[in-house]
Amino acid sequence: MGGDCGQPRDFWCPSAEIEMLQVRARLFGRIREFFAALGVLEVETPIVSQAAASDPALASFRTYWYAAGARPQTLYLHTSPELPMKRLLAAGSGPIFQICKVFRDGERGHRHHPEFSMLEWYRPHLSYRDLMTEVADLVRHALDRPTLAARHISYRELFRIHLGLDPLRADEKTLQQAAAAIPGIRDLDLDRDGWLDLLLTRRIEPRLERERLTFVYDYPPSQAALARIRPDAEPVAERFELYLEDMELANGFQELTDVDEQRRRFDAERQGSARGLEPLPVDERFLAALEVGLPETAGVALGLDRLLMVATGSTHIDQVLAFPVERA
Repeated sequence: MGGDCGQPRDFWCPSAEIEMLQVRARLFGRIREFFAALGVLEVETPIVSQAAASDPALASFRTYWYAAGARPQTLYLHTSPELPMKRLLAAGSGPIFQICKVFRDGERGHRHHPEFSMLEWYRPHLSYRDLMTEVADLVRHALDRPTLAARHISYRELFRIHLGLDPLRADEKTLQQAAAAIPGIRDLDLDRDGWLDLLLTRRIEPRLERERLTFVYDYPPSQAALARIRPDAEPVAERFELYLEDMELANGFQELTDVDEQRRRFDAERQGSARGLEPLPVDERFLAALEVGLPETAGVALGLDRLLMVATGSTHIDQVLAFPVERA
């Protein structure tokens, strides 16, 4: 690396090599090239909002707006651009994408950082099944790996194959017993979805094929987030996640368009995320847009820092960031 950075690097130096930042720029360029060819509009939405993420798993950072002559107003750094992008869809934007920074409090590790780059896009009148095909095409183009194979498997079948249990029917005791071999879980007190998530991340994800894209789809209804629930004999959330080389890269939905159901979920999430904190404000502007009408839409968010890690064989997210939080 050029310049006067020492070994080990001086505290003022970037964490990533300059060559890595050049690879990042090329990756972003290929993504924009992909969407330009499809006629998908690039948009920008605010990174601060008067409402916060209602999902208790996504903790928001707070900041304050000191408007002249007014009391300070609490604002929240977004955990995703999802809600304002859906407001654009309701306003008639058509297909859109965005590359932006998002923020999640409490996240730090070799694959996690409190500030990271996200690609999010929405395709009106496309099903989540069709969107999986488009995601695969985007990843192949971004990585310049046109022959990269893809596998599609339901969440239920994934658990049956790797753990011999049915995640839609198994009770908490069965799930806890299946997790018994995981180190350090003895004192954990988790709910049913907590055990399912632990089993997925610790016992199943490491077994996924590294050399091809793996799409896991149709999650338990309790993990629907903002996805539509399909009312089968045993309902499932029309949601998918993408893995490559032992890395979760993307999370996609057949988007919920029912405003009454969305408000009910927001209320349930607020009650479930109390944790001794004051309730977070609901995004009433988003609900008003749903009231007007959101077209049938599939949407997906993809972590770009992780995609860059895959592209470069990096093992720690700091290797692909100019200045991680400790050097910010």
